[in-house]
Amino acid sequence: MIPIISVVGWSNSGKTTLICKLIPELNRRGYRVATVKHDVHGFDWDQPGKDTWLHRKAGAAVSAISSPKRFAIVRELDRELSLEEMTDTVKDVDLIITEGYKFGDKPKLEVFRKETAKKLELASPIKDLFAVASDYPFDINEVTVFDLEDAVGIVNVIEKKFLMN
Repeated sequence: MIPIISVVGWSNSGKTTLICKLIPELNRRGYRVATVKHDVHGFDWDQPGKDTWLHRKAGAAVSAISSPKRFAIVRELDRELSLEEMTDTVKDVDLIITEGYKFGDKPKLEVFRKETAKKLELASPIKDLFAVASDYPFDINEVTVFDLEDAVGIVNVIEKKFLMN
């Protein structure tokens, strides 16, 4: 089973920025990483007028695009898939990092930026929280707090807890 961790935090706290620092460090160490972004508002992956958009508008339940280097598939859904249903389709990676899923049961790395956070609470219960990345120094029992720029230190913890089993 591929380990899954969730990077959570208040809106505009820097989740995407942090993930984009962690991925190259994980790659440098030889790990292949998949990401899953949770978007509560919905999304559209293709542009109006393009072939895949036209296929979906014509009623295709599944639309895919393939090239020599990439493959993407979008399914129209009647309900939101669980994280497990989505990640069961991911293959050939060592780690899955989600952005969001703050109320899920996966281990969490919370991004806490003093100017955007109301308080550290998204990763409740504390048992799911394995680290915090912050621009504000504070202590939290049993959880290591990293500077937002410390990708190496954060990856050290990810590697030890989730990849060296």
